[in-house]
Amino acid sequence: MTGPLSRNRLLGSLKEAAGWPGADRNTIVTLALLLVAARVDAEGSSYFQGLSERNPDDATAQALAGFFQVRAGDDVAAALARLDDAATMEPGLPRYFRGLALAELLPADAGRADQVIADLEFVLAARDQFPVLLLRAAYQGLARAYLVLGREEQAAEALQRSGLGLAAADLPPMFTSFSLTARDGMRLSAPGALNPAPGVHVAQSYDFGDFAFIETSAGVVAIDAGTSPDRVLAALADLGLKDHVPVSHLIFTHAHFDHIGGTAAVRGPDTEVIASAGFPAEAERQRPQSVPRDLTGTSANPASDVKPDRLISERTSLVVGDTELVLIPIRGGETPDALMVYLPASGLLFAGDVLMPYLGVPFTAEGSPEGLLDTLRFIRELAPRQLIEGHTTLTENFTIEAVTGLEPALTELHEFALASIGEGMALPHILDRGYLPASLRDHPAAVVPYLVCRDGFIARLHHQRTGYWQPDGQGLDPRSEEERAAALDLLAGEQAEAFVTAAATLADQGDLALALEILAPGLLRHPDSSELAELSHAVLARLMEQRQLLDPFGFLVYAELVGAELSPVE
Repeated sequence: MTGPLSRNRLLGSLKEAAGWPGADRNTIVTLALLLVAARVDAEGSSYFQGLSERNPDDATAQALAGFFQVRAGDDVAAALARLDDAATMEPGLPRYFRGLALAELLPADAGRADQVIADLEFVLAARDQFPVLLLRAAYQGLARAYLVLGREEQAAEALQRSGLGLAAADLPPMFTSFSLTARDGMRLSAPGALNPAPGVHVAQSYDFGDFAFIETSAGVVAIDAGTSPDRVLAALADLGLKDHVPVSHLIFTHAHFDHIGGTAAVRGPDTEVIASAGFPAEAERQRPQSVPRDLTGTSANPASDVKPDRLISERTSLVVGDTELVLIPIRGGETPDALMVYLPASGLLFAGDVLMPYLGVPFTAEGSPEGLLDTLRFIRELAPRQLIEGHTTLTENFTIEAVTGLEPALTELHEFALASIGEGMALPHILDRGYLPASLRDHPAAVVPYLVCRDGFIARLHHQRTGYWQPDGQGLDPRSEEERAAALDLLAGEQAEAFVTAAATLADQGDLALALEILAPGLLRHPDSSELAELSHAVLARLMEQRQLLDPFGFLVYAELVGAELSPVE
């Protein structure tokens, strides 16, 4: 097998940033999980061996070195000793990775099953101290250990809690907080509540988008309303607020359907509905927009027709009972109708989706890099204590600490991208440079948010600054998928086997996206080929696996193409 033809930009940048002195633990763990998803254990073993040697007192680095050594089958005895030392230095993450590593040795080394159970049950008992995305793999490892010990009922329960299905014990570890079902659509994490200040309740992942309720002496103020009333009502019941509706005020952060669809659950005849002055125009622009079917689920109604009672065109103070809310319309990085809500007393800023890393969503042309930079500058100057955003993963990753370093890094990226566009460089070549600003060394918390933003930021800027004819000839003479498939079929000698061979080779060396570009036209020309269909399914599943950590929209698209469902982790 040769090396991949395509560069994995994200892995390359994470490896560089994780090696910087004082690297953020989130950067290091994110790199490790993506290496597992890419199925490059030997590469992971080599990298973390070097990192652990440079950082002998870092328990996480030591644990990951042992973890990948076990997975790569490289001196397993020494790897286990390293894992034990790391777990002694610090329980937490080292015990998690030791449990997963030992689970990989089952069933051949059945004597390790008890230690797997001890480690992973420790993790689940302290689940609030671990990111939700780590829990699925913990349940997988537990199930494998229970099966080795003949405890089938406990294994089945662990697999049910994993949300992955009964066959998951034999699958590669799954690291994601995302879920995707026909009934509920996509959710970014397990449903839960965040209470960042007294009387402030944020319903997280009851829906694709989050929404919040603020208790005041004059009633409850709601911020956003998800995609459907049933999900808002479920959150209200769990939060103990079901007797507080209709609400006195409903404030929309913007006009996207996943923030306004549940309006009927909280709006009454006396509810004042407030939005930015740009809301009506943005709502009208969104009306014909299509979204992936699985984003909302069957119970959601994305075509919600909402008309605000009051439109805000300038910074405005709104006093409800004993609570002041400052309404701040802003250009934003996603939509022109963004409205942020600031609570001066608690320092909370409800930012909606102004920091959406895609500068809008990938399915429509909206948002701008310049708007995102303006928003970051405004938030820095406002200096809130905490950011509450429109989706769980945004609140978790785009913290006020991250924003401090994100603004200069994206400003530098903006200059780099403009210079590259000015040189006539094609978009893939700009992306492949994997630009990583040196300023991030001083802001480790901003590394992962920057990398989540980077490609979409460059792509949006490139599309805004170039025409429909590109320097590399793209767009000059558009052809349909069917035409390209027919041309490739000529090259393949009109044989399905040639498509299978090429795609399998690409997939084996890690070029999954290129493999799919061979499989799609192959299936157009040879729709009855079971080999092409099976290989396409396997490649799509692996692409979904690679998007499981940081890219919900990419995860959603590949999951929909492969027909996968993933229940929430318990």
